[in-house]
Amino acid sequence: METCDVLIVGGGPAGSSCARKLRRAGLDVIVMDRAVFPRDKVCAGWITPQVITDAGIDCDDYRRGRTFQPVAGFRTGLIGGHGEVETVYDRPVSYGIRRCEFDQYLLQRSDARLKLGTQISSIRSDGRQWVINDSVRAAVLVGAGGHFCPVARWLNPTIERELLVVAQEAEFRIEPRDAASWTAAPGTPELYFCRDLKGYGWCFRKGQYLNIGLGRLDRRSFPKAGGEFVAFLHARRKVPPDASWRWRGHAYLVAARRRVIDAGVLLVGDAAGLAYPRSGEGILPAIESGLLAASTIVDANGRYTRERIEPYEQQLRGRFGVSAASRLLSQTMLPGLAATVVPWLLGTPWFVRNLVLDRWFLHAHQPALGLPSDQAAARADRLAPY
Repeated sequence: METCDVLIVGGGPAGSSCARKLRRAGLDVIVMDRAVFPRDKVCAGWITPQVITDAGIDCDDYRRGRTFQPVAGFRTGLIGGHGEVETVYDRPVSYGIRRCEFDQYLLQRSDARLKLGTQISSIRSDGRQWVINDSVRAAVLVGAGGHFCPVARWLNPTIERELLVVAQEAEFRIEPRDAASWTAAPGTPELYFCRDLKGYGWCFRKGQYLNIGLGRLDRRSFPKAGGEFVAFLHARRKVPPDASWRWRGHAYLVAARRRVIDAGVLLVGDAAGLAYPRSGEGILPAIESGLLAASTIVDANGRYTRERIEPYEQQLRGRFGVSAASRLLSQTMLPGLAATVVPWLLGTPWFVRNLVLDRWFLHAHQPALGLPSDQAAARADRLAPY
């Protein structure tokens, strides 16, 4: 039977970031994932400067042979609406990436031992260590396997009603001959909100690829909303007229009430339900929670009691503000607003820029993890030429 200090279930951004920090501290780490990487992941696929800073990404190195599309503007509107608000920044505020490339990059550089293509069939504790699949022993277990993470299910056998976002996404290569037949501009993500504000769709051309998708809090109305969104994209010539694609589905929690710790076990990323409530963005909280979990494990110094793990839970609350208030706000993006007010607000450039984009999607008010605001701003300025 193999042994390690920490077994991480899930090799996405949360798991790989946690693994990298643990390895740099000298711990023996195994990352186990049912997928074989590179793998596809349902995601619009952009990262903010905070992600680059937190993850320690060398932009010059990353862009070699990978998609890395600077984003200095957005278009926003309503699905079925006729107008759009264009917001332009004086420097890149995000970077378009492909998750199959990004996740592979993070996992490869983690320096952890990898067990990919491996399903979790059993989880048990012998009182001193975790035993996974009756084949691996570890002092600490980290659940990083997304909403359906087996570690999260083990830690939360009885799950109360949760706020679940369902999403569908497609990403496909575009041909140069199609460029003149549609209006999606490279490097300008387009966000179109449902009129009931229970979700939004996106259309994002990055390099040679086009990514479109829709996420909603209401699962029952999703098929109808999805059909309306695709029809809207075709009517506005946002996608090539002859394009066909295969939808891929995904689900994730927002503002969850899951237990995220116990003695020798921690949940990170989507497994802990850390996606931002208004945008559904999960890469930044995934990476940051992975780093916070790794710091907690290192600080525990081999004594992984619940009391020694509790600082991680407190840090999550302080960083991501998971509370009853945020759960209520997650029910709709702007609860209580009349339907007649919503189109007007989303047509107001100040509102779109300062609340929808800067606060909900870019988290411009929140510096990178562990960096004072001025340092984070300086780091973002240094990224501007990319």
